Amino acid sequence: MFGVTHLIETGGLLLIAAVIFAESGMMVGFLFPGDTLLFSAGILAASGALPLPEVLAVIAVAAILGDNVGYHIGNRLGPKLFNKNSLVFRHEYIVRAEKFYASYGSKTMLIAHFIPIIRTFAPVTAGAGNMPLKKFMLFDAIGDSAWTLVVTLSGFFIGSKIPGIEKLIGPLLIGIVLVFLLPTLFHILKDPKIRSAIARKFRKTPS
Repeated sequence: MFGVTHLIETGGLLLIAAVIFAESGMMVGFLFPGDTLLFSAGILAASGALPLPEVLAVIAVAAILGDNVGYHIGNRLGPKLFNKNSLVFRHEYIVRAEKFYASYGSKTMLIAHFIPIIRTFAPVTAGAGNMPLKKFMLFDAIGDSAWTLVVTLSGFFIGSKIPGIEKLIGPLLIGIVLVFLLPTLFHILKDPKIRSAIARKFRKTPS
């Protein structure tokens, strides 16, 4: 039967790399729960469906590359990019990342990937805040590598201790995605401009 597990196994390392890169490189982390993907990849590696060393390497490299793309976007376009809400850029997410960055500075990049939303927008915030590139790259690489090892190996450990748990990956991922999507959809529909645009579209739709 086709499912999330089949999708990960079919897409393999390329799919994992694309999703992890998109979290920070394309700043759509609220659509892609990276922690769950890493945990699932670890479980599949324990079952023999994926090679663990390659999984660890691909995830770390994709996360580092994505963060660096996010940094350069923030550095070039600055905070003005996030002055207005849109489907992808929620101002409240940027504010949350900015507060986190203001509190922890360069150390933010050591722990950012362990915190949903923060990991998506922290690189952009660091770039907009003109954090020195060399310092960003060093702290970010350490943080991304630690995140990769901790989450993926946790999944590998659980998968090696509970045979057959890989069959539950599909429902788990679907549940996590719904948890992430529902608050986002709620905020989008709260926006009067978006509601008005949707209402106009329905009024123009011929019966």
